[in-house]
Amino acid sequence: MPLPLLAAPFAYVPNEGSATISVIDTATDQVVNELPGGSKPRGLAVGGDGRWLYVSDQPNNRLQLVELGARKLGATVALGESPEGVSISPDGRWVIAAIEGKNEIAVLDTRTRTLAFSLPVHGKNPEHAVFSPNGRLVFVSAEEGDAVDILDFASRKQVAQVAVGARPRGIGFLPDSSRAYVATENANEVFVIDTTSFAIVARIKAGLRANGIAVHPSGKFVYVSNGGDANVSVIDTASNQVVATVPVGQRPWNMALTPDGKKLYVANGRSNNVSVIDTASRTKLRDIAVGKLPWGVVIK
Repeated sequence: MPLPLLAAPFAYVPNEGSATISVIDTATDQVVNELPGGSKPRGLAVGGDGRWLYVSDQPNNRLQLVELGARKLGATVALGESPEGVSISPDGRWVIAAIEGKNEIAVLDTRTRTLAFSLPVHGKNPEHAVFSPNGRLVFVSAEEGDAVDILDFASRKQVAQVAVGARPRGIGFLPDSSRAYVATENANEVFVIDTTSFAIVARIKAGLRANGIAVHPSGKFVYVSNGGDANVSVIDTASNQVVATVPVGQRPWNMALTPDGKKLYVANGRSNNVSVIDTASRTKLRDIAVGKLPWGVVIK
């Protein structure tokens, strides 16, 4: 008999080295389950109804579905060579995956759980593809193109390309969708892009090998993981200044905040753990051991 669905909010951590997904209860900060994740799970999204996880299984060139109620692998969907970042539309209808080997975005319809269509991008080697909170735009970081590709999702086409620093990776948006924040790993900067004009409105110096981005629900702060410095920078969005730096584990990567914005969970790829940051005091509360080589965090 399938187990009951997990209550929210839980943090889901894909561990690419151990082929599992660790499930953390954010109320207790305890790992309460380990789910199968395919052979090398990376990008991850949780379905709008909380029934399914959508996981990019990078070496098998597919999206792996995981049924949360039964805690088991479900169907797979062929995507193309080397899928990476995954995100879900605000209405829960679409799941998108960046396909590095084909320079395109694969789009899955969650109603049928099948591939609906693909969208080409101009940039080379897309790593992250992220919906704006209003669902109108998709920003794609082309890590070998030093640019961000911008797609109008309704018209299914690319409408802009914005040159940024070397090796762009993580992307986050203000809650009102007015600005996007892009971490550039080899430039050690965060680029701030106006989502109407597509102009760069600020460049913010971050730490060494800046890569992951998370945006506080209030829109007042943006968090940047610095892989080479083993810390997280806190950016004040009003001043575009770094106002704090919090030490975490080795090779911090992708991150996520609880819905209330009180805690930030940071995947530390080389420490095999997740650091939990109290956003009010800007201090690390604890480290939670997970699987090998955690790639990111999604909370729902």
